[in-house]
Amino acid sequence: MNLNDTQTEVSLTECPDYSRVNIEQALQNLLEPLGGLEWVKPGMKIAVKANLVSCMKPEDCATTHPALLCALVKMIKSKGASAVIGDSPGGLYTSQYVNRIYEGTGMRLAEKDGAVLNQNFEVKNAEFLEAKVLKSFTYTSWLDDCDAIINFCKLKTHGMMGMSAAAKNMFGVIPGIMKPEYHYRFPNLNDFSDMIIDLNEYFKPALCITDAVFGMEGNGPTKGSPRHVGLLLASRSPHKLDLVCGDIIGLSKENVPTLTAAFRRGLIPEDAEKVKVSKSYSGYKIKDYNNIAVKSSMLFDNNSKLRKAFLKGVLSSRPKLKKSECVGCGKCKNMCPAKAITINGKKKAEIDRSLCIRCFCCQEFCPTGAMKVYRTPVARILSKN
Repeated sequence: MNLNDTQTEVSLTECPDYSRVNIEQALQNLLEPLGGLEWVKPGMKIAVKANLVSCMKPEDCATTHPALLCALVKMIKSKGASAVIGDSPGGLYTSQYVNRIYEGTGMRLAEKDGAVLNQNFEVKNAEFLEAKVLKSFTYTSWLDDCDAIINFCKLKTHGMMGMSAAAKNMFGVIPGIMKPEYHYRFPNLNDFSDMIIDLNEYFKPALCITDAVFGMEGNGPTKGSPRHVGLLLASRSPHKLDLVCGDIIGLSKENVPTLTAAFRRGLIPEDAEKVKVSKSYSGYKIKDYNNIAVKSSMLFDNNSKLRKAFLKGVLSSRPKLKKSECVGCGKCKNMCPAKAITINGKKKAEIDRSLCIRCFCCQEFCPTGAMKVYRTPVARILSKN
């Protein structure tokens, strides 16, 4: 793993906590094997695409930590460039809503270090004829105002995709309230994964960084539990970065559909051992990370329709309501692209399984965490293998 004589593809460094002194040194150490920020020139404007999925405090570990963004902004400014931090969380893509997210996630701290928080809430339409599935789409136009993108993601479990890290973070370029529409456009897990890959291929971030100081495990990407990992990772390839991140928390490309899709396109090798990493991370692998493993290859690679239907029933995760935690707010109903959820007379959510496309929008945005990721007994057994 320690390949000092070859070009680094993924850089990795220790970062035990979010104290400023540790973060600033760790970021310097992290980016050095990748050439630092030498590509950043005076006068450039850099878009820092953070993960600001919801209005959650930094200690909830659902969003990119503001202290890391502060340190990165200082590095960008030292190159004579400027930084704009932004994202489109799930919800209205408006000044009022997004600025509330900025407040709740601690992004105002980055302003004190000279960052600008994006205030351009216009959207644009794009055509991408080279895409595999996403030939046209709508995106947040603030990215067009910048010269390059740094994708600064958070390492988390994810109900639909198994893991949320670099590749999945680029789904945030889709305006928040339109995200369910894209789930409905691409209900098949293969197609949705290819859509994510297409977004990364279209925007081509110049650099991807993963906040894995504290990750999220369990009921991610918003209502899981913080888990100390103690690392920062970076790469020019979101997919190779994700492959190494997955390996650290016990997931292979077969467990993460975006990695399966990236492998089909030749964007990653067969496993993380073949990625050129700046240093060994064997001592940082977490064997008991509480993952939501997705057996995508078993579900979709076989040509038999009957077998696919059977495997989908016994292996696929699904959203499941814990009634005692449901407050009947209706957010899951409003977010569901398939209109599969109703609120019954007892003020509890009900899921119509015949309509559910298993996009997990309800689980991701449930404010109380009442929607859980349910894995069948067979899936739980296989995910340990």
